[in-house]
Amino acid sequence: MSPEKWRKLLVLLLFCMISSASGAFFGVNIGTDMSNLPPAEDVVALLKSYQITHVRLFDADRRMLKALSNSGIQVMVGVTNQEVLGIGQTPSLAAAWVNKNVAAYIPGINITAIAVGSEVLSTIPHAAPILVPAMNNIYRALVASNLNFQVKVSSPQSMDIIPKSFPPSTATFNSSWNSTMYQFLQFLKNTKSFYMLNAYPYYGYVDGNGIFPIDYALFKPIPTSKQIVDSNTLLHYNSMFDAMVDAAYYSMDALNFSDIPIIVTETGWPSLGGANEHDATAQNAETYNGNLFRRVLNDSGTPSQPSTPISTYIYELFNEDKRPGPISEKNWGMFFPNGTTVYSLPMSTSDLTGDSSGSGLFCVAKPDADSSALKSGLDWACGQGSANCSALQAGQPCFQPNNIQSHSSYAYNDYFHRMQSAGGTCDFGGTATTTSVDPSHGSCIFIGSSRSNSSESFMPPAAPGPFIPGESNRNLQFSVITYMVLSVLLALIQL
Repeated sequence: MSPEKWRKLLVLLLFCMISSASGAFFGVNIGTDMSNLPPAEDVVALLKSYQITHVRLFDADRRMLKALSNSGIQVMVGVTNQEVLGIGQTPSLAAAWVNKNVAAYIPGINITAIAVGSEVLSTIPHAAPILVPAMNNIYRALVASNLNFQVKVSSPQSMDIIPKSFPPSTATFNSSWNSTMYQFLQFLKNTKSFYMLNAYPYYGYVDGNGIFPIDYALFKPIPTSKQIVDSNTLLHYNSMFDAMVDAAYYSMDALNFSDIPIIVTETGWPSLGGANEHDATAQNAETYNGNLFRRVLNDSGTPSQPSTPISTYIYELFNEDKRPGPISEKNWGMFFPNGTTVYSLPMSTSDLTGDSSGSGLFCVAKPDADSSALKSGLDWACGQGSANCSALQAGQPCFQPNNIQSHSSYAYNDYFHRMQSAGGTCDFGGTATTTSVDPSHGSCIFIGSSRSNSSESFMPPAAPGPFIPGESNRNLQFSVITYMVLSVLLALIQL
């Protein structure tokens, strides 16, 4: 067989394997504006310990890029806003930037995207005319390095460029940016790239002054009578996040671009705020990000794009205490610089479904705990804590004995085993303790019990699980890949 035929078949094989991949992914933003920034090697070790597979860097930090080498982590690297003007005006600067910050690290680092600036139109509007030229110059530099198929180019946009985002069906970009946005979207279409959206329901809720309930911003269930409905499409929106993403889709459609996918490059919720930032709490941050994980892990799209999953980068990995602005601006991180979690957070399909540690320890209510404190702990575990309390319902295996002590123990233990790998503890305001004595009774089987049957048993993961959705589809995807590989091999035999 000629080398040319081998090359074409290899390209076909790679295309088949890439095309078979599906579903959304989770990633995290890594900011560095903090007093006690851990060494880059420690940051990568933290990422790997939690099996975080996608990261976004706001700049081309040499130490971080070097530490990410051979880690297997997919990297989005950023051109800073300060660099955009020069790169947009001088193609040679773009070529030098790509050679130094991208080409020099491939294939050791799996760089998959370049974010050219961040929220350029809303933060440095005078640079708007140069944004698309900067993207073009970066893209041409990638073409010159034969990296344009591996590395996509885009630029994150904030919701601020969509003046009225609800109802989503009427959303349009700020008309003063129409010319720039048309060129921007044409570039994304021509290069088969994606629209990068920074979507923050926290700000949407706070700026809404009570128009929307906080449950809508936190992905919490809303009664049918109070659901948010787009009066033009009659589509129901259960979360502000989905409405924001759809507003971006409709805004693109208003400029006649309907086939550009969206990746959410930033979203999250602050865990601490100032005196006037009442909704910036650890509990709300835990609820938002936990429910966001669940929302993305189900691989569903938005009401207007139901078959298009939404890959999402959480903002952010660490709290950044040196950021200017209010207290909330410094407290978006999931981790403190020492690697401990700011709040409990499910980080994998195993955490979300309860497939967690069977360490032989159980979390139960203290015998002398105050009943009202236990009631508060029980309500939190079954609510914000996302414990599975269905077994405590009347007629279910753990309803009896019907007392606060027994019910709290079951809920505490369920929460503990689900969230332990993400930093969940057995405390509940001092009302809980751990024990090695199995509290299971009758047909009420506690998580971690040796009495669990195969469908209820819980095997400990080697490490906290990955930020990768779609575990249930893995075997199917592998089968598809196998089929495609065999097809290529058959083609080889026939040549």
